[in-house]
Amino acid sequence: MAAASSSDYDGCGAESNEANSKWLDAHYDPMANIHTFSACLAILSLQLVVGDLGPGGQQPRLKVLKGPLVMTESPLPALPAAAATFLMEQHEPRTPALALASGPCVYVYKNLRPYFKFSLPQLPPNPLEQDLWNQAKEMSLPSVPVFLEVSGQFDVEFRLAAACRNGNIYILRRDSKHPKYCIELSAQPVGLIRVHKVLVVGSTQDSLHGFTHKGKKLWTVQMPAAILTMNLLEQHSRGLQAVMAGLANGEVRIYRDKALLNVIHTPDAVTSLCFGRYGREDNTLIMTTRGGGLIIKILKRTAVFVEGGGEVGPPPAQAMKLNVPRKTRLYVDQTLREREAGTAMHRAFQTDLYLLRLRAARAYLQALESSLSPVSATAREPLKLHAVVQGLGPTFKLTLHLQNTSTARPVLGLLVCCLYNEALYSLPRAFFKVPLLVPGFNYPLETFVESLSNKGISDIIKVLVLREGQSAPLLSAHVNMPGNEGLAAA
Repeated sequence: MAAASSSDYDGCGAESNEANSKWLDAHYDPMANIHTFSACLAILSLQLVVGDLGPGGQQPRLKVLKGPLVMTESPLPALPAAAATFLMEQHEPRTPALALASGPCVYVYKNLRPYFKFSLPQLPPNPLEQDLWNQAKEMSLPSVPVFLEVSGQFDVEFRLAAACRNGNIYILRRDSKHPKYCIELSAQPVGLIRVHKVLVVGSTQDSLHGFTHKGKKLWTVQMPAAILTMNLLEQHSRGLQAVMAGLANGEVRIYRDKALLNVIHTPDAVTSLCFGRYGREDNTLIMTTRGGGLIIKILKRTAVFVEGGGEVGPPPAQAMKLNVPRKTRLYVDQTLREREAGTAMHRAFQTDLYLLRLRAARAYLQALESSLSPVSATAREPLKLHAVVQGLGPTFKLTLHLQNTSTARPVLGLLVCCLYNEALYSLPRAFFKVPLLVPGFNYPLETFVESLSNKGISDIIKVLVLREGQSAPLLSAHVNMPGNEGLAAA
């Protein structure tokens, strides 16, 4: 597909015509009437297959494009959800086929003609695949998945990362029935891409996050606008894998890890991205816009992505001068002393550090043995407690928030006891039973505290959470009661 000259959309004059530009403008049609997202774009041989939602989600159609032209259109019975190419033949020549998810069915096209229709709920599985389905159905997730990312081979070893509607990402392995790792996000995910061994997640907080397969956060990059779509850019000739993010401000940003490689400016916000071999070009970027436009760009064969390529000039911090103070006599004397007694100072530092760790470990062990921690240390009773005191006095409202932090097991048969100085306070309800604790819910338990002292003296009230039939508390909390400010007001 030869590149044709067109107007520039890089926001800086005619940058597309400059020698240092990385992209050639091959085609732009603002009236292409294509409404889709990245999951419904697939490159099949020399053609582009689009699962078109239609204007306003009406009249969904399957469109096949060759170059910039729409070759065929066929109506779909329901809105498309995803499209993917795969090899279904074992012998050469292996012609790729197309799988399109639409409504409750998956349609398989061979040579762009309907070949097979698979209805998900009703048809029984093939007996040869029964074992595979039995293994797959044993994997369960706590929430509905919206993005999936799979790596590896099913018969050998594989990892499956699922971004769910509860804002978490669950990672499963081949032999695990339940998620092995969980990544808790602070916002809902809008995209999930795997780059080598890093999971790149886009969130509704306008940011990209990088995680390992064990859930450890590696980096975070803030975006200048909301993320509308994400996809993978893979340049096989240079061994490059990067993440493309289409933003609401009309930018398409390309990142390798947290390094910005390139920024593409478009006349409208991009809603879908697809990169790969299209026509005779190995590295073609296909984009559709919010208004239904189609943009095709070709990566130059001489283009090389370098870190910081999306920014013009050095960062502003590089031009700032550091206010370095002059070396004083005290600084010089201290430097000489550290040179002469460096070994002894290091040994003293290590000794104090070991003593600090030992004292911290002893205090932690004592807190666990005496249940002085507000968080339970046993796996059988995963509880968390915190208290809130309200009021000016002499009557205070004490609210105890008790939570069961287990994943699936409820807790029953708990008691709450309050220990206090009876000369200073009076509690009408100092010992009461706790209802059934459902996992994940916060249960407020309220009682009132009457201050009996007219001198403004305050004390600590100990709150113990007990199990029926056991003398040792499961966890405890010390509530520092405020002074009686009602006396001062009187």
